[in-house]
Amino acid sequence: MNDDDVTRLVAVRHGETAWNVDTRIQGQLDIGLNDTGRRQAERLGRVMADARLDAVYSSDLERAHDTARALARHAKLPVRTDTSLRERAFGVFEGMTFAQIEQRFPEAARRWRQRDSAFGPEGGERLGDFYARVVAGVASIAARHRGQHIAVVTHGGVLDALYRAAARIALDAPRTWQVGNASINRLLHGDHGFTLVGWADTLHLDGLSLDEDAA
Repeated sequence: MNDDDVTRLVAVRHGETAWNVDTRIQGQLDIGLNDTGRRQAERLGRVMADARLDAVYSSDLERAHDTARALARHAKLPVRTDTSLRERAFGVFEGMTFAQIEQRFPEAARRWRQRDSAFGPEGGERLGDFYARVVAGVASIAARHRGQHIAVVTHGGVLDALYRAAARIALDAPRTWQVGNASINRLLHGDHGFTLVGWADTLHLDGLSLDEDAA
């Protein structure tokens, strides 16, 4: 495969937030990084400084955008925001811990755990719609940069969707891969969609990484 035929992507989850630590669902609520998350973002930026990126894209939510700014500063590039990189909207689940969701919405929690593609919390996105939004959005970004090397800074649910798209794994299959805060994940995108290159690189974090399902 010719390098000019593909886009090389570095997909990064935002740095840690206090709500990640508390296993509290953030969804599309605009929660900022905690002190650990800011240190993670700075380490990410330093390790990627010589990566010769052509563009840096980010979700417009603060936790992702601040992580992207650290990366972009070292790469000497602007941050371009794209709402397709936003986390899944979790509606009534947002602001709640896993335990609270289980207690207050047991049937909804069951469908969520089972990864029912037709399920969405009240006021939130259905899983299948979220997956389609993410894959189409990142594919569109990649198509604009064919033959280039770009970064997308986003959220845990978005990374999960990209992994499934690249590895051809069903939406309802249990997750067996990590989506750690500020982890480096590498993919290619070309005519045949996404391909995995490397996943869950956290060597640059030296113990600062936290793998959470909380988005």
